[in-house]
Amino acid sequence: MITGSIVALITPMHADGGVDWENLDRLVEFHIKEGTDAIVAVGTTGESATLTTDEHVGVIERVVKTTAGRRPVIAGTGANNTVEAIELTQEAKRVGADACLLVTPYYNKPPQRALIKHHEAIASAVDIPQWLYNVPGRTAVDMLPETVAALADIPQITAVKEATGDMERARRLIELVGDRMAVYSGDDETAYELILLGGKGNISVTANVAPAMMHELCMLALDGKADEARALNQKLMNLHNSMFVEANPIPVKWALHRMNRCDTGIRLPLVELDNALKPKVELALTELGII
Repeated sequence: MITGSIVALITPMHADGGVDWENLDRLVEFHIKEGTDAIVAVGTTGESATLTTDEHVGVIERVVKTTAGRRPVIAGTGANNTVEAIELTQEAKRVGADACLLVTPYYNKPPQRALIKHHEAIASAVDIPQWLYNVPGRTAVDMLPETVAALADIPQITAVKEATGDMERARRLIELVGDRMAVYSGDDETAYELILLGGKGNISVTANVAPAMMHELCMLALDGKADEARALNQKLMNLHNSMFVEANPIPVKWALHRMNRCDTGIRLPLVELDNALKPKVELALTELGII
């Protein structure tokens, strides 16, 4: 079982929007050096919605190759139609991903029984560990804890990323499925609380820019050191907040550019961070000594 800080890795791009393969390699090495416990390639933060299929699979393959078994790689392979999600999941398995992260099908707004059939179909088609991913603020569909529980005995479905930030919901989810699958946070501000409830880690945007601190935060929570985890999380709170002053991954990509780890590239319909918001992100980085 994967535990700890799992970075939702950005896909670095040149100013013209082309994938920056060299800086992708460097970011992987940065995370291995700084203690990140696992890497999600081409999730929401990796701009999965704007990459072509060839680029999507290419980024997963490059991260797997560069990581070279030193960290688990979880491939983002969710889609808003089941056929595409199956094809991406098959490709992720082919190029060597350790698991796949499957966001709920966005835009379509399927009912709960359709979510069950969607994930049953993918699990039946591809024999690779599959992680459910619930983020209703982006997808307009909310996978209920009872729906997760209905999928928890499928052997291929081994984990769920719960990104609502609702701790009562997290408690209910862990009560329902915590003995059958791993539960991960997808909300940096509340991640340590979910881990203290029995979660196994955090799939993190903040870890892109503060990997060592996010690893430490997760380890404190996993060790049950609630007061120390709370104190460190409070120290990180301005950084957490600054990563969402505009839609993710706009702020985190600019932060990494400010850290000299990538160019300014981001792909339409996303754009570079608004100039009026850059001082807030820069202050958060400066306060923690990141720049």
